Amino acid sequence: MRKILKTFMAVSALVISGEVIGQDLDILIKGAKVYDGTNSPGKVKDVGVRDGQIVFVGKAKAGFAASREIEAEGMILAPGFIDPHTHVEGDLSHPDRRSNLAYLMQGVTTVIGGNDGSGPFPIGEKLDEWEKNGIGTNAGLFVGHGTVRRLVLGNKDVAPDENQLEEMKSLVAKGMEEGALGLSTGLFYSPGSFAEKSEVVALAKVAHQHGGIYDTHMRDESSYSIGLLSSVEETLEIGRESGIPIHFSHLKALGADVWGMSDEVIRKIEEAQDAGMEVTANQYPYEASRTSLIAAVVPRWAEDGGYEALLERLQDPNLLDTLSEGMTENIRRRGGPSSLILSDSKMPEIDGKSLEKMAAEWQMEPWEAVFKILKESSAVRVVSFNMQEEDIVNFMRQPWMMTGSDGVVAHPRKYGSFTKKLVEYTLEKNVIPLEFAIHSSSGLTAETLGIKDRGFVKEGYYADLILFRLDELENNADYDNPSALSGGMQYVMVNGKLAIDEGEYTGELAGKAIKK
Repeated sequence: MRKILKTFMAVSALVISGEVIGQDLDILIKGAKVYDGTNSPGKVKDVGVRDGQIVFVGKAKAGFAASREIEAEGMILAPGFIDPHTHVEGDLSHPDRRSNLAYLMQGVTTVIGGNDGSGPFPIGEKLDEWEKNGIGTNAGLFVGHGTVRRLVLGNKDVAPDENQLEEMKSLVAKGMEEGALGLSTGLFYSPGSFAEKSEVVALAKVAHQHGGIYDTHMRDESSYSIGLLSSVEETLEIGRESGIPIHFSHLKALGADVWGMSDEVIRKIEEAQDAGMEVTANQYPYEASRTSLIAAVVPRWAEDGGYEALLERLQDPNLLDTLSEGMTENIRRRGGPSSLILSDSKMPEIDGKSLEKMAAEWQMEPWEAVFKILKESSAVRVVSFNMQEEDIVNFMRQPWMMTGSDGVVAHPRKYGSFTKKLVEYTLEKNVIPLEFAIHSSSGLTAETLGIKDRGFVKEGYYADLILFRLDELENNADYDNPSALSGGMQYVMVNGKLAIDEGEYTGELAGKAIKK
């Protein structure tokens, strides 16, 4: 209350007839076209920052001192972008990567981890570690269903008994009490894939009681198990039965079997919204996905017990036909062996090559090549081209769709999702207007995740701000060079500190832990 009163009094003293007078500021940004994160068209305004907060948005008159003035005529000022789905926990904990530069250079000032049902635990320890050691962006976490399940049940295809379910619920409650934004699931991946809907509903109820949301990589985005449409319905049923707001992560129609189904997915979501449910989603603007070779190709039943158990099954002659048939079908679902590009492995001879190429070099069938690779390493990843532009655009235009990178190495989405959306889909293709591109990357995300005082250019909010010229933004990351930093973001401010100044990283580690 004292903080709110102090800010109100300061702002009240500043503003007379819409003009701002007599104020000492840390930074004054003059004459920018401000897109405030509300999906409203931009307006030319001045913005003042002091002690990490936005203290006015209006027209500044002479008669005050600012430690730094930025003449921003012709530039766009927007809230710092918020990415609801990343995999940067390792980066933020690494002394050489904690600046999170891949995101700062896109204008992202807040990242969320713990997605796909997997992430750090305990939540509080990790958030405290990041804030103590310093991070380049703000960061928050979901509590992962897969993490909780693994702690209680291991990697086994079993259902929890009553006591085990209570233990899992207590772990979710602990994560929420320590600041998690909600519960995340990866029902496509083991061990989350072994869970029945009732288990997920029970845990979602706990997260809902603590004010969280349900963030999900749903059970099937293609035709692996229950199918895309049935998976959407299962997700919505989890929301209906638990009462929790639903958030689909990287919503897509993956694979030839489900191309063109975006209209039906949208219809199901809108029906749920019309019935009173809170349903949102995020997406990355790329036609290729990236995941582990195991997740992409291996039938999920073969993972029961973990990697060591999988290796035993790969060498069991009694399972050869079943495994090879299952892998062959999954390779087809992903677009065929030519569309699966191998990466991030302990086998450098296969990096950047397609599964088809490796199978030809080794003179074997694609499923045999998978066997050979997995016997050497469980760390192999694949980039697979399995989505259509029409579905991507259809999802992107929805008012409940926000930007999320699902950022991982060896895929350009980590370094370019936000820049690509602005450059390609707003400037070049005019798929969505600039105000919605910004809103879907800032204010909409903050409201969805329950992040207070961020995501908008408003007085009293934290000064997470970005300045750029749209026609100068550069998306430099592609599939051949996936780790190229974006260019053109001139100023990026995190909690009132300039992390990017005139296009260059300043070394600031001004990020804070985001807690529910």
